[in-house]
Amino acid sequence: MEQTSVQKLARVLRVLVVVTFVCNLIALLMVPMMACTYRAMSAGEIVDWGINSLSYLFRLESTPRDYFPFSMMFFYSWLVVWTDAYTAVLTVFLWACGICTAVILWQGKRVLDTILKEEPFTLENARNLKRAAVCCFVISGAALLRLIWGFATYRSILPLLTYNALFVPIFLMAGLLCMVMSALFRQAAELKAENDLTI
Repeated sequence: MEQTSVQKLARVLRVLVVVTFVCNLIALLMVPMMACTYRAMSAGEIVDWGINSLSYLFRLESTPRDYFPFSMMFFYSWLVVWTDAYTAVLTVFLWACGICTAVILWQGKRVLDTILKEEPFTLENARNLKRAAVCCFVISGAALLRLIWGFATYRSILPLLTYNALFVPIFLMAGLLCMVMSALFRQAAELKAENDLTI
């Protein structure tokens, strides 16, 4: 049976979602190291350290410059990240967002799977979109809490200029959109079930 253009697009999107999901899981493991590195170095130093470490790991250069073994830094950061309030809050926030993003991606993959099977209007898709909506609301709430923490810590309005201020309305709207889509999928699934019964 020949695939429709929607199914072809769904197949490409599914591959992209799976790749992004795997990258997300890898990034979740590296959050403490990134938080510690961010706190300890300036932006330029972080880039230099990353390039030096990666070039040594991939044997692009024979002797490392300013290289702290990657594996040591990885394990050490899981302990050190909790010694400073800023890195602890950053780590918890990034983990919350990363876990919710992984759930959203997985729910998207499940929806795309039903499109590939030519059965998109199911109650399961309504539940998948509802789970994605809850995760969007969690990200929005976590960003709001981090914004409030920034106001209390720095006693300034500067946290309004960070990505946290953008996360609040963006993920709130994404959650509302997923809720609407969930209701539409549920209604379509119920209509389809009624039509199947009448036939």
